[in-house]
Amino acid sequence: MTLSVQFLTMITMVLSGLYLGVVLETFRRFTIYWKRKIVLTYFLEVCFWLTQTLIIFYVLYRINAGEIRFYVILACLLGFSIYQVFAAKLYKALLEQIIRIIAAIYRFCERLVQVLIITPVIWIVMALVTLLLGIFRLLSKVLLFTLKLLFAPIWWILKGIYNLLPQKIKNYFLQIAGFYSKMKNIVNKWLKEIRPKRR
Repeated sequence: MTLSVQFLTMITMVLSGLYLGVVLETFRRFTIYWKRKIVLTYFLEVCFWLTQTLIIFYVLYRINAGEIRFYVILACLLGFSIYQVFAAKLYKALLEQIIRIIAAIYRFCERLVQVLIITPVIWIVMALVTLLLGIFRLLSKVLLFTLKLLFAPIWWILKGIYNLLPQKIKNYFLQIAGFYSKMKNIVNKWLKEIRPKRR
């Protein structure tokens, strides 16, 4: 390994240490959202460190074909320490500002979707339902009126025939109607008595 490659490796590992500090700070900032879920926390921790190890090793591989030496580890730790001493507070403030901006953009987009898409769709659906109910009511009234017109002559004929019947037959029909009404009242009374018992 030439001196220039060694120097480039050290600079790259210092920068990798700075990068590791940034991504670790970012990861720790978001762990509050899943820290109560122990299994998920361990899983994400393992995935995070494996990913960062692979990224740093890939960078090292591109620089010096993946040769790991003691000064490489020291350079990485130096970069991480530089981040902790000089850039941690600044990056935390910047990260919080970025999160606030993203949250504000998300809330704006959510409200925009609510106003431009969801609310109009709800109003359209309500208008269609109201229109369909109005059409159904109108058709039912027209149908009922038509049925009345159709059955009115039949009713008049039956009424005329009933008026022509002898009084004995009329009394017989009245008795049947009275018996039906009496049975209906008895059944309704039984149903009223049974329902409270079931409750």
